Amino acid sequence: MKRYLIWIALLLAGCSHKPGAGGPPGGGGFAVAVRAEAARLGPVEERIPLVATIFANEAVEVRSEIDGTVASIHFEEGQPVAAGQLLIQLDEEKLKAGEAEAEANFSLAAITKQRADTMLGNNTISQQEYDQATATYAARQASLSLMRRQLKDTRIAAPFGGITGARLVSPGQVINRAATLTTLVDIDPIKVEVHAPERFLGQLAVGQSIEFRVAAYPDAAFRGEVYFIDPAVDPATRTVLVRAKLANADNRLHPGMFGSLQLTLRVKERAVTVPETALMMQGDQASVFIVDAAGKAQLVKVEVGIRQVGRVEISGGLQGGEQVVFEGLQKIQPGVPVSTGKAAAPAPAATAEAKPGA
Repeated sequence: MKRYLIWIALLLAGCSHKPGAGGPPGGGGFAVAVRAEAARLGPVEERIPLVATIFANEAVEVRSEIDGTVASIHFEEGQPVAAGQLLIQLDEEKLKAGEAEAEANFSLAAITKQRADTMLGNNTISQQEYDQATATYAARQASLSLMRRQLKDTRIAAPFGGITGARLVSPGQVINRAATLTTLVDIDPIKVEVHAPERFLGQLAVGQSIEFRVAAYPDAAFRGEVYFIDPAVDPATRTVLVRAKLANADNRLHPGMFGSLQLTLRVKERAVTVPETALMMQGDQASVFIVDAAGKAQLVKVEVGIRQVGRVEISGGLQGGEQVVFEGLQKIQPGVPVSTGKAAAPAPAATAEAKPGA
């Protein structure tokens, strides 16, 4: 029995040293199968996701400056109009009669003042009478100017080019100056407004690009540019107001819509990125396995930069082009021969996202 046990022990010891069995990974001259890809060199953007609201470039409620009666309407609801285009014409007959009366009174006052000028020079009129004639002339002139202005105000025109809203009056309707007749909005370009956390204030700048998405068009990305950053931080929310403009020639975006916005904080034109799964962390130290020219795995300490969805920037330790192992890390150690698969790593994300609340 004793010799039988010794024989089994020797047999097991011999089997444990067969190639590919036991020992360190990759022992016995066999390469460990892993997946790797070349560290990519290209542009990387760091962005922050924010919730944004759309506003019109210009928007007004069209109202009359005088009381009157609607004589005619010269626009269609929801149609584009040019700056200065007539929208609504008020009845002007009463005002024309008032203008004629004001012109007659002014003409009489002008003649009276002219005579007073001559008589004052001949000392045939008192200074008081002259002053009264002069004051009457000025008053009649002002009354005529006011009547002409009111007559002009019967023509309600578009203050800027845009799209008209719903028509809120009808021909023959008596209106006052407080009544809203319609609305007018200019939505090309259109404005987007966000409130960015104050911790990003040092990274915000006019001219930065944005990418905006709305639920109505989930597959469309609208791009624009920051044109305004509020110089003051809101003490209640600890955020800063940021506004951007973007083209809207097809009028797909409308005031009041909201959606998700990606604000680009910085762009690195030549950055090295690797798959996120290739990164190994031990405390604060990051490292990756690369495949050297001899086909062996080597551990390299690296510095991490901008993080992306699925990828990470390596700001130090790699130059770009190195074969980086991103799958099978648990099977290898430094110096172990490896064979790399031909399958590509996950597609890189376009941007890195910084959490606003972080």
